[in-house]
Amino acid sequence: MPKQDIFQEKKRKILQALSKPDDEYTDSSPIGAVDPNIRQLVDQINETDGYVTTSSCAGRISVFLEGAAKVKDDSGNDEGRTSSSAQGKGGGSWLFVSHDPVDVRTVQEYGALFELFSLPKEDKRSFPSADENVRFVHFKFEPMILHILTSSLAHAQHCHSAAMSAGFRESGIVGVTGPEPTPHVAIRTQGLALESIIAYQDSAGAIWPMVPELYLLTLLNLANQRFVANAERKERFARNLLQPKGKDHRKGNAGEWEPANVRRERKRAEGLKRKEELQRLQQSGSAELEKNHHNEDVS
Repeated sequence: MPKQDIFQEKKRKILQALSKPDDEYTDSSPIGAVDPNIRQLVDQINETDGYVTTSSCAGRISVFLEGAAKVKDDSGNDEGRTSSSAQGKGGGSWLFVSHDPVDVRTVQEYGALFELFSLPKEDKRSFPSADENVRFVHFKFEPMILHILTSSLAHAQHCHSAAMSAGFRESGIVGVTGPEPTPHVAIRTQGLALESIIAYQDSAGAIWPMVPELYLLTLLNLANQRFVANAERKERFARNLLQPKGKDHRKGNAGEWEPANVRRERKRAEGLKRKEELQRLQQSGSAELEKNHHNEDVS
């Protein structure tokens, strides 16, 4: 089968799966479906000749209890113990996942963040001993990640260039060698990623917070800020990839065509407005949560 026909057949099967209603389509992500925040971009890419998406995530905040992996002794025998590894075998569990910024006004009450992240409300912090067998709980912000199958190396190079210039600096191309190359582009960045250990699970299965609630609020505020930067990079990537060469006009909010420089200014103003609103919410939420903590301490 000619190379172009192979690509078209793969694209047909992928689009057939994606065309299912959201309540019928399933994948391996925590929500089991295409993230609504990236569905429009996925559809736009899949409508473009030479490209088809194979996996995607618009970006997310998560709290994850890492899985347990078997530990072997010096002779290679299974000792029946477990070791902690967020990337290892043994699975793990999602305690919280959001593909949108979290409104800090909803977590102002004392203990609300512990409850949101499925952690016990503990005034005292706890820390495991060096030889204790535990599994750690991680708070993460993960920026957009997108995998795209392309019909040719030229398509892959254009996609990669669009990603790099949009700020997805860890993007790369694979599958370009062999008798039947299938160029894939992985679009990603570690520059916006955030991760912190916030709790641990002991051998009895109890979870113990390692940080105070105000620290969790700090992490949440940082993640909300990175959602804004992530959305801006996603928009730049879409513009770089999908805008035809030589075109300097795109549709504005009202559907009218606008010059590229006008669009840039509008997008910049919209981004500043989002940042200002986010900062206002963060300040009000932090002040209210701190007041509630103070009231709890003196009561």
